[in-house]
Amino acid sequence: MNIIIKPVITEKMTAMGEKLNRYGFIVDKKANKLQIIAAIKDLYGVQVAAVNTMNYSGKLKTRYTKTGIISGKTKAVKKAIVTLAEGETIDFFSNI
Repeated sequence: MNIIIKPVITEKMTAMGEKLNRYGFIVDKKANKLQIIAAIKDLYGVQVAAVNTMNYSGKLKTRYTKTGIISGKTKAVKKAIVTLAEGETIDFFSNI
């Protein structure tokens, strides 16, 4: 099971990473905090101090087009905010 799906790269998360040493990830919905900690250690080789998780339900979306109203829903995701130990950092852009 692939635990970490992708990192969250936004202005807010980048600022949190620089100031508070916290990073955001989209994770598998069935993953628990211990599995997330192990996946971060394996993938980035850093020590994790804490993990906070939150489940987001999908939003309803509607579009008005020439042919009528199109309704849909975005995917539901689980997001993990990972706080690293003092002195640890993750550089997402090092291998570009």
